[in-house]
Amino acid sequence: LTEGGEGWKDDFGIRGPSPKSSPRSWDKSPVANGAHYFLFGRVDKNDPKGVLRESGFGVEFPNYIVDVQKDADGNYKEAIQFQCLERGGVRVFEGINFMSRNEVMTDEEMSAMHARAAEAGMEKYGSAPEQMHTVERRLKSQGDVDDGAWQGMWKSLGVDKLLEQLAVLIEDGGR
Repeated sequence: LTEGGEGWKDDFGIRGPSPKSSPRSWDKSPVANGAHYFLFGRVDKNDPKGVLRESGFGVEFPNYIVDVQKDADGNYKEAIQFQCLERGGVRVFEGINFMSRNEVMTDEEMSAMHARAAEAGMEKYGSAPEQMHTVERRLKSQGDVDDGAWQGMWKSLGVDKLLEQLAVLIEDGGR
């Protein structure tokens, strides 16, 4: 959260591509061991409760927090987020995110999220199990790729430093 609690910075970590979607090349990617992209958010007091404004990828869009679950200690453990962007009365982007602090969700946890999304009226926007997909990824628990040839080449070219500098520039708003 930012000072005053009216904004936040989201460190959107990426690792990719996944071994399943790119079996021959996933470990050769310069971001196989991760890179960061920062999204920025703010609360606008003129918006209805539950709406957070997020900017990233060159656009600001509303995030609707549809559902939040907490663990026994009161810490957030799951959230359902809906994003919808319209321009000139035409919907140009729509996204539904099921977010969990668990690296891998059980079938029961996923079914419960779908049920809460349906209860919130989101199926007409695509929240039914047959309408959504899990983003394929390489799990963080699998550790870094240790491929001396490809990862060594990216490092020798300074791509890791370039990605770090890019992350700092994005985090700083490009100032």
